[in-house]
Amino acid sequence: MQTPTPVTPLDPAGTITALSATSHALDDLSTLPAAAGLYAWWAAPEVFPQLPGPAHPTSAGERLLYVGLATNLRRRINSNHLRRSGSSTLRRTLAGLLLDTEGYRTRRTDRVVLVDEDEIRLTTWMHANLRVSWCLHPTPSAVEAAVIGQWAPPLNVSHASGPARVIIETARAAYTASA
Repeated sequence: MQTPTPVTPLDPAGTITALSATSHALDDLSTLPAAAGLYAWWAAPEVFPQLPGPAHPTSAGERLLYVGLATNLRRRINSNHLRRSGSSTLRRTLAGLLLDTEGYRTRRTDRVVLVDEDEIRLTTWMHANLRVSWCLHPTPSAVEAAVIGQWAPPLNVSHASGPARVIIETARAAYTASA
């Protein structure tokens, strides 16, 4: 059995550079590692024109929407963000932003979640409209706040300010009230 090569921690600037290297279509996640790290969600500017985010440094047609961390990138992205709104703040925020245009329906469990067929519809929407990038980091929580602070992704509401924060908070409130 081969011992895994240890990952050298990146500073915030190195993490931003790594997250900016390549974004992946959601049907091309075969190289997504089952390891700790950070991830970034990207979309074309016209997807949410009311939410200006930083442009992708090498792909002019993409803007940053959200940055998160994971102890297991593969599980976090595939099992949470691409499947269940109950375990993904990103999915609940997207559903709130798209509630009127997509007509998503919700139900209440221990929290508000999409009905099963709308979970599938949201995943289909994500595949059509979003891309994701990631980078390995042994202690992603050590740099997450600095990365979000420097990059200011609009869907990271706890770090957002100005009009974007109001839009996200309004969308989240509409989603919660919809059940």
